Amino acid sequence: MTAQNPEVPLRGAPDLSQLAAAAKAAQEPAPTEGAAPTAGASAVSVVEVTDANLNDLAQTSSEVPIVIVFLSSASPASKELVDRMRGLLARYDGRLLLGQCDIDKNGQIAQALQISAVPTTLALIAARPAPLFQGAPDDEQITGVLDQVLEIAAQNGVTGRAATSDNAEPEAEPEPEPLPPLHQEAYDAIEREDYAAAIDAYERALKENPKDADAKAGRSQVALMERTKDADLAAVRKAAADAPGDLDAQMAVADMDILGGQVEDAFVRLIDAVKTAPSEDREKIRVRLVELFDVVGVADPRVAEARRALSTALF
Repeated sequence: MTAQNPEVPLRGAPDLSQLAAAAKAAQEPAPTEGAAPTAGASAVSVVEVTDANLNDLAQTSSEVPIVIVFLSSASPASKELVDRMRGLLARYDGRLLLGQCDIDKNGQIAQALQISAVPTTLALIAARPAPLFQGAPDDEQITGVLDQVLEIAAQNGVTGRAATSDNAEPEAEPEPEPLPPLHQEAYDAIEREDYAAAIDAYERALKENPKDADAKAGRSQVALMERTKDADLAAVRKAAADAPGDLDAQMAVADMDILGGQVEDAFVRLIDAVKTAPSEDREKIRVRLVELFDVVGVADPRVAEARRALSTALF
């Protein structure tokens, strides 16, 4: 299959780093922009990506892009692709990390990222997923895609380099400041997948400080995780298609679209619903849209545009 140009939904996909408090991986400055990858380097190690460690890796991807191959034990082709990727990424001397995720063991990740076939490869850049390609393109095509990943990463300030056997061990960064107690309580609840407890902790933090933007965003993100944890994408879409007037079904699709980085589709769907919904249902849709605005990030230009469209639809 021909490699696809990456379309990185950096501001649209869920920001996993806001849900993690893990320390950033130690990095050192990247080489001069445009420098060629080191030829003949030894193969890199592969990080296992799991439901349990995804948030930690999302934090790491704020410093170094992570290329993740989604595979299955039933697919020899996906294992062969990982072996080739090890050699190709070694040429970049730590500027890219390589991960693999077994979808048979980590269904939550595969569902959230809408992985429908293996092998599928995406990049994690600044805690946001960027689809790269499906199948197993040739080495030249893959190298072209990896070069584009580095360019996009640099545009978003992700220019670190991980320690490798061929470069000096970087000096560790200072430990991050401890989280406020209620934020730490929420993070601990997220780690054990007790989303209701995490939401409760964030709500108590907001009672203490209604202007706590991190708590507000965290509450909205965890609420999204809670709503979608058992959702089946195909079933959700079919339910919405079968009942276009069912607001709950339309909001469920919007949730899944946000998880998949389809931000504009999610916003347009709910704003269109506002236009046709009975007056007593409009507030329900507005509240859900505001939550999704928090998930995407209030500074995102698509949020500003959707706010204007929502205001027009309401008034």
